[in-house]
Amino acid sequence: MNTTEPEQIIMLGLPEKEDADLRVQLGRLLPDTPIEALPTEASGDIDTHNRLVFIWDTITSAAVVRRLFDRNPQANVVMFCREGQAERATELMELGVMDYRLLPVPDDLMAIYIRKAGHQCELARQASERRPAPDRARDVFVTEDLETRRLLDRVALVAPSCASVLVIGESGTGKERLSRYVHACSDRSARNFIAINCAAIPEGVLEAELFGHEKGAFTGATSARPGKFELAHEGTLLLDEITEMPVHLQAKLLRVLQEGEVDRLGGRKPVKVDVRVIATSNRDIAKAVREGAFREDLYYRLNVVTIQLPPLRQRPGDILPLARHFLRHFSDMYGRPEPSISRQAIGLLTSYPWPGNARELENCMHRAFLMAIDDEIRDEHLGLDSIHASEEKPADSTPVEAGITIRDMERALIEKTLIHVRGNRTEAARLLGISIRTLRNKLHSYESGMAVAG
Repeated sequence: MNTTEPEQIIMLGLPEKEDADLRVQLGRLLPDTPIEALPTEASGDIDTHNRLVFIWDTITSAAVVRRLFDRNPQANVVMFCREGQAERATELMELGVMDYRLLPVPDDLMAIYIRKAGHQCELARQASERRPAPDRARDVFVTEDLETRRLLDRVALVAPSCASVLVIGESGTGKERLSRYVHACSDRSARNFIAINCAAIPEGVLEAELFGHEKGAFTGATSARPGKFELAHEGTLLLDEITEMPVHLQAKLLRVLQEGEVDRLGGRKPVKVDVRVIATSNRDIAKAVREGAFREDLYYRLNVVTIQLPPLRQRPGDILPLARHFLRHFSDMYGRPEPSISRQAIGLLTSYPWPGNARELENCMHRAFLMAIDDEIRDEHLGLDSIHASEEKPADSTPVEAGITIRDMERALIEKTLIHVRGNRTEAARLLGISIRTLRNKLHSYESGMAVAG
């Protein structure tokens, strides 16, 4: 099989006629590729790696897509429908669906789906080979957020290169941890990872820390000392908060990056170094360049690969995993059992905007761990402003307007519940307070257009 083609085609929930027509078309385009048709309910057990998945759009589609992407953020999914809906298409494609189309699909467009899926499968395979082992990856960068997991896959693809990396993000988002993830995925992972905070070291000391010095180079230099660049030789050097580096040192840094050698203070000849540089900043570097606070040539030299790390408020799926990760850490630190988190505390954690990002969350869980002497963290242990949290919480996306029918409101509630439980109909029925049979009947009525008694 051509490496640009997926290994298998999976069709979920397609009606009989559309299923048959699509099989004929795929038989012409991919005569040797196996095709498997499955009911939508089977989506929870599907391995989507190296596969192209076609799904028929129904009320449960968003939940099904989320479930597939939870298992594999790089899944190749195309949605088919009988009647196009612009809002629906936008919602699903924002989740990562490749396309949302009416059937039939022209052969040339289908060929594009096939080639794109094959290409994405190959990239996903390469990223998987580069990622550190799961237990080690969680120590490097903790995330369950879909978009952040996709970001890590892209990071794994560029990590093996020697290109400089610029990580941008607010304070406390985890820029250093992401930098360590780049190092762990690179060919330099067995070598040193050296970090230096350019904002925390006085200007007069920073030059010697970075580039090293010889004996007698300045008062107090009683012996020669290698700088961070030499210590990171054949490894990775993290320049944290690089926009705080004085401009005159930026010129010396640029020479190191261009020539691959450092000049120690008081030294007579340069020292060759082979270092992969990662720089981070919580500032708008382009603005700093315009204001003359950061050299433009250095910015372009560092800006080979740029990674924008979103704040925690834009990664809601990471709040609880990070909270539990911190609790495990404090449990090991203090030799106490890891406490559970009450339902009310979970609600407060997930609704709070976290202006201090993961660093604020870590401090919050440290405080809560110390106060939870009965092995359960409650909302009063968090020390968060519940009024502020409720004000920042996004409004309900399901509108209640005059003139909307009970049937439409019921359908919206069912769909939202299915998305919440990742398409688990049994759990959805339990939350809605109806039987699983009633839920199935209602879903069937929505898909067929018929009204049905509750």
